[in-house]
Amino acid sequence: MTDSADSPSFRLAYVPGVTPAKWVRIWQERLPDVPLTLLQLTPAEASDALREGVADAALVRLPVDRTVLSAIPLYTETTVVVVPKDHVITAAEEITLDDLGDEVVLHPLDDVLGWDRPPGEAAFERPATTEDAIELVAANIGVLVVPQSLARLHHRRDLTYRTVVDAPGSEVALSWPEEATTDLVEDFIGIVRGRTVNSTRGRAQPTPAKERQPRKPQPGGAPRRAGGGAGGARGRSGGAKAGGGGRSGGGTKGGAGRRGTGGGKPRRRS
Repeated sequence: MTDSADSPSFRLAYVPGVTPAKWVRIWQERLPDVPLTLLQLTPAEASDALREGVADAALVRLPVDRTVLSAIPLYTETTVVVVPKDHVITAAEEITLDDLGDEVVLHPLDDVLGWDRPPGEAAFERPATTEDAIELVAANIGVLVVPQSLARLHHRRDLTYRTVVDAPGSEVALSWPEEATTDLVEDFIGIVRGRTVNSTRGRAQPTPAKERQPRKPQPGGAPRRAGGGAGGARGRSGGAKAGGGGRSGGGTKGGAGRRGTGGGKPRRRS
């Protein structure tokens, strides 16, 4: 989306835990005249911003409403459990969901893993946000299973995390309104997909005129081929004369070499 034809801009929303810095840097290198504005929003706000035209595209977590939004999956995050540093779970580098069977597992209202039912024992009530759940973990009320990026975002010195190898992952995607796939959106798609600056951005490209037009026959093609044959004959004739010149050069080594290569006897003069 653009503010005007003379002053284009691009507005990118992103949800907590997603880091767009690398792609923003590439955008600024390739499109220095098109400002990129970042909007940090909650998952619900990001979807609304796309529908209402507040953002041109957004880095979100799947699923999204595919009836109105397009999405390109980018990567799946590692899932971890956040625990106090002195928790018994820290003895292992990786755990499974079965290892949480006796733990109170907090389930915030803004959970992004889409559990049907989280592992372990349920808490008495659900925290409003992931940030609130982190505070409860620090107070030894329970543990929290989240994408690794959210564990890093809400890092505390008294907490740590371990990978949960069989937990569902959170898939991050680039999303935009299906009916608003603008040129600038295509530019950003190319960036997140790793296309080089000289590669196509995925839009339909017109066929070059040279490829559309049939090749014209070379003017005077047949005579040229005939002439080429004659030229070849002349060349062979010239070669024979050159050989003759070599033979008339007396007893030089070069003359002898050419005479030997020819394999024929000198012609008699009539």
